[in-house]
Amino acid sequence: MTIRQALLRAIVAGSQNRAFSSRISSTLYSNRLYEPDYLDLMKPKYPLYETLNFTIKGYDFPVLESYQKLIYNVADSMDLDIVDAYAHPPQKLTVQKFKPSSSVIDSEYKLTVYERTVQIDNVLAPLYPVLLRTLQAGLPEGVTLNVTEHTSEHEEARYVPDRDLKELKQQLDEMGGPTKSKK
Repeated sequence: MTIRQALLRAIVAGSQNRAFSSRISSTLYSNRLYEPDYLDLMKPKYPLYETLNFTIKGYDFPVLESYQKLIYNVADSMDLDIVDAYAHPPQKLTVQKFKPSSSVIDSEYKLTVYERTVQIDNVLAPLYPVLLRTLQAGLPEGVTLNVTEHTSEHEEARYVPDRDLKELKQQLDEMGGPTKSKK
């Protein structure tokens, strides 16, 4: 075999290997041509829950506030991102108990339902069951816990409707209007 033949074989073998390697690299890296490798390291290892609303309802205001504090402390100790914690307007209910087989009222109860929401952001999927079990274990009697994903309807329900606000402004005007401070 001459030097010329050996050189030709090396060139042909090299070009075939380069073509094979370029086919492999084009199939593996075709969609990430201009993306650096460290972007894969920035992705979370486990899936995330976006923003969760932990809504609690109850009739006893101090118990509800205490449980909201517990939710906040547990989430904070688990290094979760607490976005917001807020109160909803209370609901006033009237319950009437009638005498048997009549329309005469035996007793009447006025109840107030208080509601609080704690928003937690980017909860890792493995941490969510641990968080939920911990909150269920500390759930007081008479308090209900509801966990939902945050939507725009939750944001709208947070604020007092305009008609109620107008009624409150009218009551304030009837009482003499707002006090004006001198500056």
